[in-house]
Amino acid sequence: MINFLNLEYFLVAAEESNFTKAAKKLNISQQSLSSHISNLEHEFDVTLFNRTSPLTLTYAGKVLEKQARKLLRLKAETYQEIADIKDFTKGRLTIGMSHTRGRKVLPEILPIYKKRFPNIELHLKEGNSTELDQDLQHGDVDLIIGMLPFRVENVETVPICDEEILLVVPDSLLEKVYADRAGEIHEKLGESADLRLLKDLPFLLINPGNRVRTLADEMFADAQITPEIVLETENIETVLALAVKGMGATFYPRMFVSGSEALQTRLEKHSGVGLYHLDHPQAHGVLGIGYHKDHYMSQATREFIQIAKERLWDENRQFSLDSASET
Repeated sequence: MINFLNLEYFLVAAEESNFTKAAKKLNISQQSLSSHISNLEHEFDVTLFNRTSPLTLTYAGKVLEKQARKLLRLKAETYQEIADIKDFTKGRLTIGMSHTRGRKVLPEILPIYKKRFPNIELHLKEGNSTELDQDLQHGDVDLIIGMLPFRVENVETVPICDEEILLVVPDSLLEKVYADRAGEIHEKLGESADLRLLKDLPFLLINPGNRVRTLADEMFADAQITPEIVLETENIETVLALAVKGMGATFYPRMFVSGSEALQTRLEKHSGVGLYHLDHPQAHGVLGIGYHKDHYMSQATREFIQIAKERLWDENRQFSLDSASET
């Protein structure tokens, strides 16, 4: 009979590619770890590791690694489902989203959620869109929050509010690049922000793998523009701050703008910064929750989704928090 602990220790050894490091991570002796691995090899009558430096998996080891993850996930889901049946008194919810979006969305949901379900253990896993899609696929999170569509197989989505990607352009940059045409460009951007108007501007972009960057790249491609990228970073607040200083144009989600008064306060020392509505379908989308339809959906997950819909969705499909003012 397969011992789940043997499988857990085997996966750690496979990830670390070193028995000494794996034993230290597990807080057990190397001899004890070797014993667990030997038990598995005896169970299946195969060799699981090539004893090289670093360790590598044999073909049998690779097959077991894949199946062990499925077995352990099934075990976790079984315990979770049984716990739900027992009056929903205990549980765990792991949410995946970007740290910037989390700062805006989670304060609207988690205080209410925690008040209703104080015994649910909450965990937050932050990353870019690509990382979070993978986390959902592998079962490392119960749900993810981001712009639809999620680029992962077998995902069910629940829309929670409209979202828009705004174009941020400092006036000083328009004046520097376009000189006496700056006013004309500004006026045209206000009427309909076509990226082709800004083909000569430098851009500040977040790193590939983030959804806003993916949408920006698609809009550049449709406009047949290869932008001059002066800086890439993982932090969208950094690109905004640098845009405010006139270093380049950038893209910024409307959700993150607190409203006309807050925006004015934020930019009061740099009032010459324009927020423009992009004339492109990719700039207009929906923020949603995604969960893997082939994984067990816990009661904790269901309740989170319901509260998110209550707090962030209204009859007009608009984000219930303050949104950006017209430029």
